[in-house]
Amino acid sequence: MNNPLIEKYADVLVNYSTKVKEGDLVIIYARGYEAKPLVNEIYKLCLINGANPIVRVSMDGIAEKFIKYANDNQLSYIDEMSKIEVETADVMIFIGAPNNIKSMAKADANKLAKRSKATHPILAKRLERSAKGDMRWVIADYPTNALAQEASMSYDDYCEFLINSCYLDVENPTQKWMEIEKEQNRIASILQGTKKLHIVGDKTDITFDVTDRTWVPCSGNMNFPDGEIFTSPVENGTQGKIYFDFPQNYHGSTSKEVYIEFKDGRVTNAHSEIGNDFFQNMINLDDGAKVVGEIAIGTNERIVDVTGNILFDEKIGGSIHMALGASYPEAGGKNQSGLHWDLIKNMKNGGKIFADDKLIYEDGKFII
Repeated sequence: MNNPLIEKYADVLVNYSTKVKEGDLVIIYARGYEAKPLVNEIYKLCLINGANPIVRVSMDGIAEKFIKYANDNQLSYIDEMSKIEVETADVMIFIGAPNNIKSMAKADANKLAKRSKATHPILAKRLERSAKGDMRWVIADYPTNALAQEASMSYDDYCEFLINSCYLDVENPTQKWMEIEKEQNRIASILQGTKKLHIVGDKTDITFDVTDRTWVPCSGNMNFPDGEIFTSPVENGTQGKIYFDFPQNYHGSTSKEVYIEFKDGRVTNAHSEIGNDFFQNMINLDDGAKVVGEIAIGTNERIVDVTGNILFDEKIGGSIHMALGASYPEAGGKNQSGLHWDLIKNMKNGGKIFADDKLIYEDGKFII
């Protein structure tokens, strides 16, 4: 990415997504050194805005070594600095730039589960403070060869894909995302007040109780790029069956052809044709892992292909995704879990969505 694009990218993240202002404590987390150009520009803009930025950089291989060598006590340990940061930061900006997407693919699933359970309070605190408006945060990526390879693209093609997905190719990306926000708000306002969401499609006939839950429109405030509308269903109200045809990636492992059945809000039967052992370990992580934490509709029409990166894949226009595990307080969700696995389903092949028995979506498009 050239300097003008990096400047434009950082400007959106600082001045639109997180609205950094004077006096803010801003913690910039970078996974991988390749993100340096973007992190430097973000840091500069935070200073210009009068904020107090702190940079945290993690090296590739550290997480892999931790899971490999840590004992149970170490897996359960959460350092005090991490607690202080999530309790006091005004803004958190996460930039991913991995050199190896599959570094955790052979990691011990049981140890991963223990670590996820231990770190859940950190995630829960961030979501809680965000829901209250006490903290702003955003997750974004910087292009690397690893991300390009996972997406089956050249590095240059992946850069172009990221730029297009984020609307960084337009003269004023912030203005474009504000236009997207207006349309997202319109759809969310129509869905607000819905009691039952019914989704049908390939091997799928499932209903979600969404009574008194909030539909959240997403347009670049917490994820970048963005493009989804989501809620957290009533915890005991999911009934039926659903099939996910896209590859489902989590912690560097992949499960394919995932099929799940629900009764009274809980998974009663589930399997994956490929990667089933890992899938079973994750959905048995804790008591909340078999409950739906999120149901969402992807709306970013510039993202059309699965890349293996959930930040992009869950936004695919013409898709839905359903997360098992932790729900979102701002949507009214109450489920807690160390898991939040977004599972993506193609809806362009005859899929339909009904809101209180009214058809609102068909073949990957809203018709409202």
